[in-house]
Amino acid sequence: MELTLKIVDADGFVRASSTGRDETFLVYRQDYREGDCVVVEASEPGHLFLALDSAIHPGFVYIKESAYSLAVPFGDKRKSYSPNAFKGDIHRLSARSARPDELTQRRNLALNPWDDHANRALFPHARANVETRGEAVFAARNAIDGEKANDNHGFWPYTSWGINRDPEAALTVEFGRPVRIDEIVFYLRADFPHDSWWEEASVTFSNGRTSSFPLVKSGTAQRFSIEPCTVEWVELHGLIKAEDGSPFPALTQIEIWGTEALGVAAVAAEDQAGHAALSLPL
Repeated sequence: MELTLKIVDADGFVRASSTGRDETFLVYRQDYREGDCVVVEASEPGHLFLALDSAIHPGFVYIKESAYSLAVPFGDKRKSYSPNAFKGDIHRLSARSARPDELTQRRNLALNPWDDHANRALFPHARANVETRGEAVFAARNAIDGEKANDNHGFWPYTSWGINRDPEAALTVEFGRPVRIDEIVFYLRADFPHDSWWEEASVTFSNGRTSSFPLVKSGTAQRFSIEPCTVEWVELHGLIKAEDGSPFPALTQIEIWGTEALGVAAVAAEDQAGHAALSLPL
């Protein structure tokens, strides 16, 4: 897989770029300016390790389209990132294709620290029918960003998905390809007594099945094994609030554990083997 990293400004001018086969690095020695975008290009769909800022954990993600673009956050959008992220006049970015053995490992398939509203290329992707006041610190992406600190709210690292008191709130996590899942983990926001909590949550899977899960007033991981199934998305809904004085239940993180679907992993491994064979000396 050929990979390219770019910094593109508001006028579409490429300020820096780097290209490599299966791995590339870009060191950008300037301050970011409003309107700048970080762009990842891939010659084919596939699994990547992306490290687009040294203050944010690398992400193991799936790129489905030929290019993914992340607008460098400014203003209110900065509040859901580390205050050290995207700052300063030197930035190190990297992208690497996943190895075949990495594709077979069980992991949290819902993790993507690089997700945002505009993302349609890099998976997983989270979207919701409501977000509290449209603020970045309560956006759907926060439920899959890997940040689990949950005894406060409203600023990094206490990011969460806020439902704006809407009993019909729903969150969808899209995987962009078939995956096989076997466990769901909820981290409720636990800034008690400011926060309330849900006593039950339902999850509908893309295969048509729906399961309900009992929840308790706790900030610790609430884990539920499920019958293994192959899906392309899951929707969290049917959130039943506890009878307490607070109107503010929220979700800090959802983890969805499993593996790549067998066919997807096999094809990726075969492609990687083919590339390796082509690169052998004659």
